[in-house]
Amino acid sequence: MKLYFAPLDGVTGFIYRNAFAEFFGGPDKYFAPFISPCHNPKLKGREIKDLLPENNSDKVNLIPQIMANNAEYFIKGARQIADMGYKEVNLNAGCPSGTVVPKGRGAGFLKDTYLMEKFFDEVFCKLDMKISVKTRIGVTDASEFEEIMQVYNKFPFEEVIVHPRTRVQLYKGEPDMEAFDYAYQVSKNPLCFNGNIFTIEDYEKIVLRYNINSVMLGRGLLRNPNLAIEIKSKEEKQVNNYFVRNCTYNRENNYERSVSKEIIRAFHDKLYADFMEEMSSDKHLLNKMIEMWNYLSFLSKDSHKCAKLIRKAQNVFKYEKVVNEIFDNLM
Repeated sequence: MKLYFAPLDGVTGFIYRNAFAEFFGGPDKYFAPFISPCHNPKLKGREIKDLLPENNSDKVNLIPQIMANNAEYFIKGARQIADMGYKEVNLNAGCPSGTVVPKGRGAGFLKDTYLMEKFFDEVFCKLDMKISVKTRIGVTDASEFEEIMQVYNKFPFEEVIVHPRTRVQLYKGEPDMEAFDYAYQVSKNPLCFNGNIFTIEDYEKIVLRYNINSVMLGRGLLRNPNLAIEIKSKEEKQVNNYFVRNCTYNRENNYERSVSKEIIRAFHDKLYADFMEEMSSDKHLLNKMIEMWNYLSFLSKDSHKCAKLIRKAQNVFKYEKVVNEIFDNLM
């Protein structure tokens, strides 16, 4: 089973990916947060900085993602990405943000299947690279998914990654498993499941129900960075130096989550140092670290208290003091 790391805009950029791969690892592919090509002849340096090979560790098998509803813009961006050495590009047809959906991008791309088909006709005719799509099941209602899947089935996608929620659901409620059942029955392309996998048990429910080759982890992997390794180690039932460093092996050949406080601290300190070098001000740095702690706090004994302490830190000195307190008392 292949495990993928979902893209989260503003979170899983190259600094996070590199640190994650160094201290945890596990995903077979890391999907980059989307870029949005426009009328400009080429993507600008700021837009492609996250994708530059020199900014990404050799441990990260990166798949760039494009958000576009204009085939010309998508093709232009994909060709520039190919020039950097990438063999696959992913289309974002799932972002539910209110700033992109009204423009017909992200999940808003799904509202007109006629235009979707025209888009893919041009894209597949003019691009010689692997194309995958990350999709929701509709904009307002799951009944839209049948026509959406009919479009996908007309084209040779590398993979169709299905997050079985509509745009209006955002990330609320449970994934619509009936919708994924439908995709599983009719899809002519390889499927990947994405949505609400926070534990090994969540993962096992999916792989026991569906004979698919890949699963995408998102918020679950941010909350527990060792989740991919836990899943793989339980499946493979083997011990090697990597697993020994990150997991506890018991006599029943089961791996248990036991990432040490020292590894979490080293991961945090790597993020902090690299963001400090990248950020233009202490305010930007603190905002970025608060964003990181929205997920890191789940590794603590009291996530609510941990997140509250971080939010109260008003400057770098106070932040560093609070971090020491958290690792001394809450980890």
